[in-house]
Amino acid sequence: MEEIINTEGLSNFIHDIIDEELREGVKTRVQTRFPPEPNGYLHIGHAKAICIDFMTALKYGGVCNLRLDDTNPAKEDLEYVESIKEDIEWLGFKWEKCLFASSYFDFIYECAIKLIKDGKAYVCDLSADEIREYRGTLTEPGKNSPYRDRSVEENLDLFERMTKGEFKDGEKVLRAKIDMASPNMNMRDPVIYRIAHVEHHQTGDKWCVYPMYDFAHPLSDAKEEVTYSLCSLEFENHRPLYNWFIEQIGFKEPPRQIEFARLNINYCITSKRKNIRLVTEKMVSGWDDPRMATICGMRRRGYPASSIRTFIEKVGVSKAYSVVDYGLLESCVRDDLNASAPRAMAVLDPLKVIIDNYPEGQTEIVEVDVHPERPELGKAKITFGKEIYVEKSDFMIEPVKKYFRLFPGNEVRFRGAYFLTCTSYDLDENGEVTAIHCTYDPASKGGNSPDGRKVKGTIHWAGPNAFKAEVRLYDRLFTVEDPASVSDEEFPSVINKDSLVVLKDCLIEETIKDALPESSFQFMRNGYFCVDKDSTPDKMIFNRTVQLNSSWDKK
Repeated sequence: MEEIINTEGLSNFIHDIIDEELREGVKTRVQTRFPPEPNGYLHIGHAKAICIDFMTALKYGGVCNLRLDDTNPAKEDLEYVESIKEDIEWLGFKWEKCLFASSYFDFIYECAIKLIKDGKAYVCDLSADEIREYRGTLTEPGKNSPYRDRSVEENLDLFERMTKGEFKDGEKVLRAKIDMASPNMNMRDPVIYRIAHVEHHQTGDKWCVYPMYDFAHPLSDAKEEVTYSLCSLEFENHRPLYNWFIEQIGFKEPPRQIEFARLNINYCITSKRKNIRLVTEKMVSGWDDPRMATICGMRRRGYPASSIRTFIEKVGVSKAYSVVDYGLLESCVRDDLNASAPRAMAVLDPLKVIIDNYPEGQTEIVEVDVHPERPELGKAKITFGKEIYVEKSDFMIEPVKKYFRLFPGNEVRFRGAYFLTCTSYDLDENGEVTAIHCTYDPASKGGNSPDGRKVKGTIHWAGPNAFKAEVRLYDRLFTVEDPASVSDEEFPSVINKDSLVVLKDCLIEETIKDALPESSFQFMRNGYFCVDKDSTPDKMIFNRTVQLNSSWDKK
């Protein structure tokens, strides 16, 4: 990991805090964790947290664990566990240990018993709606539950009976006894255990009571000896509760919670609820749809992991709310692929070119640089013949001003091959161009003429051995800058109907016929593309990753 991830220049306010505490001896080591709940796929917002957690540990020579906070079995699944692991590894990180909050259920249960015995927790019979009603508002204090003053013995008995399955879901809960008048709503006797007769993906049917996230999370951190609990800013108001639980249990070296601003990107959805809706209502093809802001979706689209890490670094770490332009991410992707992606010629909207003076039945091999700045990659050998193909947009009967491609009488360089001059064209009964006729200059092989004459246009082409492929052109999924603010009723209306355009029978140069899924290429003049995971030898599929030049801010 040290070889692929650069921690230089990663200074931020979190590291400033750590530097000070290490210097003063408040902490003597650095241990972090990335603690997702396995109830969905990770998205670009999680990527920021992953980078912060793992790179902080890396910078200080510490460790970072992956911990699945699996406290709600009704919404969790092993599918999500495996996808989380895969996404983290793909991003370039490796955890010290892979842990589960469910592994601590016995310990967390004993902590609940301790709170009951200390008079700091009680079993409450109020319904969820009643608890909300009793909780009060931001301007009004809450009311004590009528069950708040149950004896320790009664609470122990009831909690044990909850554990044995004597009560129905929602019939009783265990609450911390803190302060119903606290100005912090999170401190108003929060629920710490609820009944749920649901099988757990790790513990099976051992439990029918499960700890709430706010209870299990700090105890798991402390149990693991985490020194810095790094989390997004929405947990700032939960910090007093986080600290309260740790203090009540009596850990000697409690973790310190530090919050940072979430990653907000325009035209993106990171809401788990709305992402689930996109998938379940088939507005997208799945969690890894290349239009999704999920890590697996971006991977399928062809975004390099290094580009995402660079993007996160450029965004920086702060406490200030901000919205990042998606164009910055695309710029990072473009820079990365420009340096690494081999070049290839692909004609997405083919138009036949007939070279009238080229020998009938003859073909030859021409060579084109695989990468203009990486000669070590060599040259691609491409078949040229009497009939080849160009983009329809590379021909006009009546050219507009400053149009330097094919039109009657104009000479154009065919990349790596010859100078060709357009002489005529064929039309169908509807007046559509079906083919163009050209002559070639045999002396101009390689794209240069011995007499030194210049041509202003250079175009790509597909030869007789080019293979047919499907090409998918992706654009932003939403038509509004802040889709998260759109109501549930209006949400389907802001889906961009042109976010996916599928092109059939595109022609791709033969040299990349056997390219493996996730292989990336620059299709000359068309953009950066990668091989889709659903490709087969008989049906190659390419996803457009990003255009050659940013058009994000022009829409």
